[in-house]
Amino acid sequence: MNQGLLNSLTDAERLLVAETDRDTLKGLDEDELLELHQRIRRARTKYVKNYRRAASAAVAPAGGRGMSYARNQRDRDKAELFEAALARVSREVAIAASRASKQLRSERIEAARSVKPVVDAPVIPAVDSPKPTESTKRRATKTTGGLKKDASTRATGARRQAKRDAR
Repeated sequence: MNQGLLNSLTDAERLLVAETDRDTLKGLDEDELLELHQRIRRARTKYVKNYRRAASAAVAPAGGRGMSYARNQRDRDKAELFEAALARVSREVAIAASRASKQLRSERIEAARSVKPVVDAPVIPAVDSPKPTESTKRRATKTTGGLKKDASTRATGARRQAKRDAR
């Protein structure tokens, strides 16, 4: 990391970046990682927003986007720094989530295996449901409430189309 950039950070920002050190991240559980991820995302979003606003405001006075590019280097660098920190934390969140998922899955499998089947359970015969007779037919189309209403809707659409075609 650029030492000048680190020196330009506030104390709170410097501590936030220091929390993303690999050894520090290993000691955090999934909830703490998610909370850190949220704080870093907020800081990244802040500097991205500041950079974009300043960059768009500097285009007209500088005479173009290329000329105004160098004027907003600090916010761009801070956004990039927090983006890298966010990536580190995101990787750790993914690892922690995977670990928790595997642990939960193994616990559920173990719980399912430990349940003993009931041997003396009475067998309940299945009740046959009556089958529909041949005389009962279902309508092929759905209506919105009545034949007159459906015809009215179709006629309204036809009038609307005829009006468009007449233009």
